Amino acid sequence: MNWQTGTALVAFALASLATRGALGVSSAEELVFQARAHEAAHEEDLAVRRYTEAIELDPSNGDAWTGLGEIRMRLGDPVEAERVFSAGLERNPSLYRALAGRARARWALGDHDGAEADLQTYADHGIDADAYRELASWFGTDGRTPAELATWRRLLAAANHDGNAAGWSEAHRMVRALVVLVDRADPAAAPEDPDSTRRALAHIARRAP
Repeated sequence: MNWQTGTALVAFALASLATRGALGVSSAEELVFQARAHEAAHEEDLAVRRYTEAIELDPSNGDAWTGLGEIRMRLGDPVEAERVFSAGLERNPSLYRALAGRARARWALGDHDGAEADLQTYADHGIDADAYRELASWFGTDGRTPAELATWRRLLAAANHDGNAAGWSEAHRMVRALVVLVDRADPAAAPEDPDSTRRALAHIARRAP
C-alpha cells in the first residue's frame, strides 16, 4: 500500500468518526474505529496508541482489548499479547474472542496446556469448526491422539447436523484414521515412534471414505 492510499484511508476514517460522533457513538468506540483504520493503513504504532486510549477511556470495551492483543501478536510479541488478552478477560470474562487470541499467544510461548484449554473453551462456546480444526492440529502436534480423535468426532457431528458434505467427508476420514491409531496405541502391543505414527495417519486420511 502506498502512502497516498494510506493517507486516504485515514482521512476517510477521520471523516467517518465525525459522523459516528454525531450519531452518539462513544469516544472509546470512535478510538477503536480509528485504530482499525490505522491498521488498514499499516500504521501499527498509531493503532496501538488508539486501542490503548480506548481502553483508558472504557476498560470494558472488548473490541479495544482484542484489537490490541491481536496487533501485538502480529507484531511478534506473544508475551505482551497474552498479558493484554488476560487483562481483557479479567474485566470481561465473556470476551470469548480474547480466549482464542490468548490461546494462540500461549501456544506461541510454549504453554500448550493453557493454549489447548483456552481454545477448547472458545470452540465449545460457538461450535467453531475452524477453531476445532486448529485445536485438533495442536493435539496432534502434542501426540494426544485420543483428544485429537474426540475433537474430530465433534467436527463430524457438527458437519452431519449442518448438512456440510465436504466437512463431513473430511471429518469422517480423520476419525477413521485416528481410530486406527488409538487402537494401536498400546506400546507393548505395537510400539510406534512419533514419525511413523503421523505417516500412518496421513496415509489413512488420504484414502477415500
